[in-house]
Amino acid sequence: MRAMLLVNPKATTTNQRTRDVLIRALGATMDLTVEETGYRGHAAHLARTAHADGFGVVAVLGGDGTINETVNGLLDAEDGEVAADRPALLVIPGGSANVFARALGLPNDPVEATGVVLEAVGRDRRRTVGLGQALWDGHSRYFTFCSGLGYDAEVIRAVEGMRGTGRKATPARYVNTALRHYLSTDKRHAAMRLEGPGVPPADGIFMAVVSNTSPWSFIGPRPVCPTPWASFETGLDLLGLQRLGLPSMLSLMPQIMGTRDTLPTGRHLVQLHDEKEFTLTAERPVAFQLDGDYLGEVEQVIFRSTPNALQVLA
Repeated sequence: MRAMLLVNPKATTTNQRTRDVLIRALGATMDLTVEETGYRGHAAHLARTAHADGFGVVAVLGGDGTINETVNGLLDAEDGEVAADRPALLVIPGGSANVFARALGLPNDPVEATGVVLEAVGRDRRRTVGLGQALWDGHSRYFTFCSGLGYDAEVIRAVEGMRGTGRKATPARYVNTALRHYLSTDKRHAAMRLEGPGVPPADGIFMAVVSNTSPWSFIGPRPVCPTPWASFETGLDLLGLQRLGLPSMLSLMPQIMGTRDTLPTGRHLVQLHDEKEFTLTAERPVAFQLDGDYLGEVEQVIFRSTPNALQVLA
C-alpha cells in the first residue's frame, strides 16, 4: 500500500526522536513517502498531490490544524467524487488537543496511537465519516469536528496570539485564557441569528458551537460535550447560548463536562441535532473558528453537512 505521511515538525507533543521511531514503524508496513509541512496550507497542497499521484493512504502526524488542511486537500477534487475514490486518511495525534483523533477512538499518545493504526492497516479496517462544511465571504472549507462563532473563537484567537510569541497551546493555557477573556467579552449585546431550511429561527445568540461529532473538545483527559448526540454518521448539531452571564454559565458547565448522552437544559439554550444546513448571521463582525483554527471575523456563515465524505483507517 502506497502511503504519503505528512509530518508537522512543529507538532506540540512530539520530538524528532519520537517522529523517527513512528516513521520507521509505519514504513515497515507501507510503501511510505514522508513529507514535512513547512507553511500554512502546505498540508493541503501535499494532500492534493498525493491524491493526484494515486496514493492509497494519506497519513498525518500532527495536530487538528494539520489534519484539517489535509482533509481539505483530499476533498479538493471534482464534484461527484465519492469517499472510495480518495486516499484513505490515517491520523497519529501530535498536537495539543487532538480532538479528531480522540473522537475516532485513538489513544492521545502518538506511540500508542501508531500501534492502533498499524493494526487497522494490517486488517484494512476502515470507516466512512461525514464532515461539516462552512461557507463564508466566497470561501468554503470542510471541518472534521467543530466550528464556532463568538466567545470560543475569541479565546482561540487569543491563544493563537500567544503561540505567535513562542508559548505552547497547553490545556491549562486555554482554560486560563478562557477565564480571563470571559471578564472582557460582551455579555449584553448578542449579535447572531440562526435560520435555515426547516430550522426554527432564533435571535440573540452570543456564542454558537457547531459540531460534526462529540466531544467538542478536551480539557486534559476530560471530554467537553455540549452536543453529545453529534456523530460522524449524522448531520450537524448546534448549541447556541443566548446568555453569557455568570449564573447561566455556572448552570451550563457541569452539564457539558465529561462523557454523557443527555442534552444540556436551560431556557437560554438554542439546540439543533442532525441538520443538513443552517445559517448564522451576525449584525456585526464576530470571531470565527474552524477545527480550532481562528479564521478572522465574519458576518454570515452557512453550515452544511457532507455525509460519507472520507474513509478513515481507524
